[in-house]
Formats: sequence, C-alpha cells, structure tokens
Amino acid sequence: MFPPPPQPLTTLPSLPDLLLTALSVCFLVSSSKPHIASTRCPFPRRFLKIPAMSITATPSKNTTTSALNTLPPRRHNFASPQSLSDWLKPRLPSESFASWGVKPGTKNVHNLWLELSQGETSLADSTPPIRTVHVVLVRVTDKHGKLLLESHQELSDGNIRKRGRPLSEKMKPNEDPESAAVRGIFEELGSAIVGARPNSEIADIVTIDPKSYEMRVEERDSGSYPGLPGCYVLHTLSATVEGLPDGDFCTEEVDEYEGVFEEKNLAERAVSVKKHYWTWVSADSIDI
Repeated sequence: MFPPPPQPLTTLPSLPDLLLTALSVCFLVSSSKPHIASTRCPFPRRFLKIPAMSITATPSKNTTTSALNTLPPRRHNFASPQSLSDWLKPRLPSESFASWGVKPGTKNVHNLWLELSQGETSLADSTPPIRTVHVVLVRVTDKHGKLLLESHQELSDGNIRKRGRPLSEKMKPNEDPESAAVRGIFEELGSAIVGARPNSEIADIVTIDPKSYEMRVEERDSGSYPGLPGCYVLHTLSATVEGLPDGDFCTEEVDEYEGVFEEKNLAERAVSVKKHYWTWVSADSIDI
C-alpha cells in the first residue's frame, strides 16, 4: 500500500496568531538596535516648570533630586585647567573650542575649571559633554513696578557682552534660591547699595517674595562656551532692594574667587566681569 498523499493546507493561522507573530518580530528587531545615548538636556519634560510656591517648603530640591537620579555619570573634578582642556578637546568641535576666550563675549577653559571646582557646574561624561548649571534669576522691581535689567557687561579682556536680562547668579552647592539671590544682589549691586545705605546689612534692605518662586529648565548652547550644550535649571524670584538709583547706573563686580585659590593666577587667567550696566524697564516689556 502506498502512504496517503499529503493533504493541502486549507487552514490559515488565526488573526490573534498573526498579530502575536508580528509583535514578536518587531520586538526582536527593536531589541537588536544599538542604544544611542541622548545628548539633550537630561531633565524630563514634566520638570520644565513648577508653579509659584513658597521656597521654604523647598519643592525644587525634591523635584530636582528625583530628576538627577536619571542623569548620566557626571564629571566634577579635574586636577588643573590643562587636564580639563585635554578631556574636552576630543569631545567638542575643534573650531568652537578654539574660540573660547578669543571670540568676544566668551569665557575660557579657566572659567569652566573654576566653575567645576566651586561646584557651580557639572559636566556629563558624554560626547559632547552637557554642562548643567543651576541659576537664580532675580526680578528686582522698584516702587513704580519697573523691572531692573542688566543691559550689558564690561569684561576683564576689554570686550562688552550684551545681556538684556534680570540679575542672574550661578548657585553654589547646597545653596537655596533665596540665599543665592541675596548673594547675587550683594555681588552685582552691592557697590550701588552700600553707597546709599552704608550702615545697613544687605539682608536688611532686600525683600524677597517667596510666593514668586518658579523653576524651569532651558536647553541651549552656551554663549560663554561655544559648542558646549547647556542645561540651565532656572530658579526665578521677585525682590525689592532699597537704595538703588532711580535711573540707569553702573556697578563693579565683587571678585567671587578672591582668596579661594592659593594659586592666584588661576583666577586671574579667567575672563571676569568688571562692570555691570543696569537700566529700569517696564515689567510688561520682557517675559521672564
């Protein structure tokens, strides 16, 4: 006897079986793709803005901490500006890196090294590195409701850098926004305030509205360090300061690194701000 002939395939796989097979293939294809690390600002989009609230509750600290847990490894310490330069060169466009401290309005590698040494800045261990910095923006207003704006700066190398923004200050490690705001007011407006109220402490003539606090994150290339992507965590507060001039005025910067480093030439080789130029504008004319 001959074996029975093979029966034709008359039964097709069911629709659920086809869907399951397709999903399995998609999973295998997607899992085989190499993982490419993102060089964008590592803070999740849901942290881009926090509504106004009292800073005494330190909401930004908890929120930022949870976001920082997802960040890539950071580089904080370099033995010298030269070691930082050697680390940066293969990670940045050569033309951009060469313009640091040469192009008007830019800073140099000594500035970045000082920021890292003071804990004001961190760098992601990536290519290109991402510079993350926490900045407090202080909306200083006068009795007429006008907003104080820094129009431009005079730098130690003789260049002028345009600003067009309220007083801003990089925050120190473990510093809350209110303390950073008071310190920034002293460093950048102190020469004008002390002249008006010589016997007063800065804290006695500065009033900060804690309900005005907001935090947002901006992603943009650094104007100070061309070619270096920046992640700016901006903490905004409103304040009033007694004794400021009614019209446009100029102040001299307090040297923030004076006496901090034993080797004085490290700070001297950095590009510093010598003078700030301020003007009062209508609060409605600028959205910050």
